[in-house]
Amino acid sequence: MNKILSDKVINRLTLYHSILTDYIEKKIEYISSPQIAELLHVDNTQVRKDIALLGYKGKCKVGYKAYDLKVLIEETLKFKTVKTAFIVGAGNLGMALAKYDNFEAYGFNISALFDNSPEKIGQKINEKEVFNLKELPRLAEKFGAKIAILTVPRAYAQEVTEFLIKSGIQYIWNFTPCVLNVPSEIQIWNENLIGNFLQFTVNHSVNDN
Repeated sequence: MNKILSDKVINRLTLYHSILTDYIEKKIEYISSPQIAELLHVDNTQVRKDIALLGYKGKCKVGYKAYDLKVLIEETLKFKTVKTAFIVGAGNLGMALAKYDNFEAYGFNISALFDNSPEKIGQKINEKEVFNLKELPRLAEKFGAKIAILTVPRAYAQEVTEFLIKSGIQYIWNFTPCVLNVPSEIQIWNENLIGNFLQFTVNHSVNDN
């Protein structure tokens, strides 16, 4: 499949994949678009459009075969292609991400963490060692790592980003509350945790009363 999928479609497909995995574990063979839509609180038409982009058709009045659709999503999103990445910043968030085992199911191999704190260097989080940040260029070349997950404090985000780029990192998943200045050839994804939280609370009128 050569069609380029939008970020929103890719995000929804990963959610469909989670639902399909659950169905397969429960030994449920088929799933319908209305069932997926109801679980995600989205429009059924949107689900059908997304799945149609994959070139997959279900059975009339039966739905989609869960296993086949799951495999097709994995192939489309290249789950089986191993992507080596580093976590830069071994604070609470960095350590939490290192402990998240499901990354591997999506072909995401977190091979090491990096930090400048002498107290953290040498520690192992979920069998992943924390190295001195100075070691990153050498290990990036050794492991062929092109992806960095950035979880450093805001004050150091830009400086560390420039170091990562000089070290050969081409893709940055930015968890810092900072808009980074990077060359046009560097791909960056900003994970706006606060923005997502506020979007949810404001849109749903959440309060503490």
